[in-house]
Amino acid sequence: MNNNYRIYHGDGLSLLAKGVLTTACIFADPPDNIGLNYNGFSDRVDKSRYDGFLQYLLRLCLDSSPTTWISYNPKWTFNIGWIVSEMKLHRAFDARSLVQTFTFGQYNDSDFATNHRPLLRIRWPGIETNTDEIRVPSWRQLNGDKRAAQRERVPGDNFDFPRVTGNSKQRRKWCPTQLHEGLVERCILSSTKRGDCVFDPFAGTGTTLRVCKKHGRRCITADVDRESCERIAEEHGLKVEEA
Repeated sequence: MNNNYRIYHGDGLSLLAKGVLTTACIFADPPDNIGLNYNGFSDRVDKSRYDGFLQYLLRLCLDSSPTTWISYNPKWTFNIGWIVSEMKLHRAFDARSLVQTFTFGQYNDSDFATNHRPLLRIRWPGIETNTDEIRVPSWRQLNGDKRAAQRERVPGDNFDFPRVTGNSKQRRKWCPTQLHEGLVERCILSSTKRGDCVFDPFAGTGTTLRVCKKHGRRCITADVDRESCERIAEEHGLKVEEA
């Protein structure tokens, strides 16, 4: 068994709740609760039940890892904001709101189309950002401006990565949703160092695992969908374990 990379079939949050995982970072892309066609569970539950799920997710992640990234549907922006505000009344932690933007949004003929997906980063006090692995050229550097700084810049809080649509080379068509690898890469690299372990409780198509393998991070991931687990395991030569 390759202990650097593991895929579990079952509830990823139950693994966190057991307290058996030691991770430097959690990256979570939970179900959007908008009626998508997932296998193994309903993506449309009562709003109060989904609010409870989000509260449990954020509290459990904050208790379990120094840094957590949450990618979520804009529909739940105010819900997430309220949950974080309530949590900060009882304990000290750093919370940062960022956003993924994309030009090619979903078609909407009656109102403004949604061309973004919010990101939340929560982390323990004193945790620093690993800026050296995420620096990008500035406009001045790219255009030969003599005023350009010698070092590349740290990206802003607007992450410009496209949606992974049907014609994307990254697309795995057996899952209804998928995040861009560049987005996950920036989050993980900014929060970990080589050899650190990252946990993803909602494996989906295995994006987090692919990014971790590419950059020398260890990864544990889980999903309630058996088919997703088996496809991820086949891609990476792993054995599916039961959570």
